[in-house]
Amino acid sequence: MTSNKNKLGLSIVLATLTMAGALVSTAVVAEDAATAAPKAVKHKVAKHKAAAKAVYAAPSKTDMLEAQLRAMQDEVAGLRAQVNATAPVAAAVSVDTQKVQDLDARMATVEAHSAKHASKAKNHMIYFRGGYAGNDSSMVATTNYANGVGQLTGTTKGQKDGWNFGAGIDVSLTDNMFGLMNKTELLGELDLNYVDLGTFTSGLTSTIVTKALPTSSASQSMLRITAAPKIKFFEGSKLRPWIIPAGFTLNIISPPSQANTITELMPAMHFGTGVDYNIWKSIYVGADVRYNMAFGTLNGTNVNGLTAGGSLGFGF
Repeated sequence: MTSNKNKLGLSIVLATLTMAGALVSTAVVAEDAATAAPKAVKHKVAKHKAAAKAVYAAPSKTDMLEAQLRAMQDEVAGLRAQVNATAPVAAAVSVDTQKVQDLDARMATVEAHSAKHASKAKNHMIYFRGGYAGNDSSMVATTNYANGVGQLTGTTKGQKDGWNFGAGIDVSLTDNMFGLMNKTELLGELDLNYVDLGTFTSGLTSTIVTKALPTSSASQSMLRITAAPKIKFFEGSKLRPWIIPAGFTLNIISPPSQANTITELMPAMHFGTGVDYNIWKSIYVGADVRYNMAFGTLNGTNVNGLTAGGSLGFGF
């Protein structure tokens, strides 16, 4: 009986100890679980925080675009700064270039002007001319007629035909007729021309004094001094035809008119036409025909007549 009670008590004690151990083990497990749960949560929170930081720390596409935009803005600003820095130099270069162009234009104008004047200078000319001379009628001089009454005894009549020689100068005034006609030059001409109409026999002395005195021979001549405008065509070409529309001539005759008047000067008008040809450098050859016309006679002496011939000129 006692043995059964002891076994029963031992069984109760064992059961109690077993339950206590189970309770202790459960409490320890619960305590470990309670302790491990916050650690796991904390670990997960820390992990999420790190992930969030990583997310926030990693650059997004927007940030990258904004960064690229800022880089481009910085580059544009740098280029503007360079442009602003080089603008004065570029402006200076532009100004210098413009000055050079202006100087080139001025030099070209001066060269063209000089070339034009040089070309025009060659249009001045000094010339020598000669050839045939003929009067409309023989000149009546003191050896031909006495007061227009009749031919003197022993006097031969003067000739109408002869020769001439002279020289002159042409001065170029404008190469376009003062803007009226292109390549048409206006010159001023001064011409000196000697006309020889041969010799005649005078009987004036023998008639007045005594018929026994011998007759004498004399030359019949004129000096013509002419000033006239000359219009020359085809400026710049080798062949240059020209005309003198009207000029002034002063005729100086020898012998003088009549014994009781002794007049030597007779004005007249001068007309002419001709052509010049440039054969080499500033050397010209030419031909011309000129006519002198007085509106009247010099005490019965006719000075009207023409000259025709060739010329040799030198441009300067």
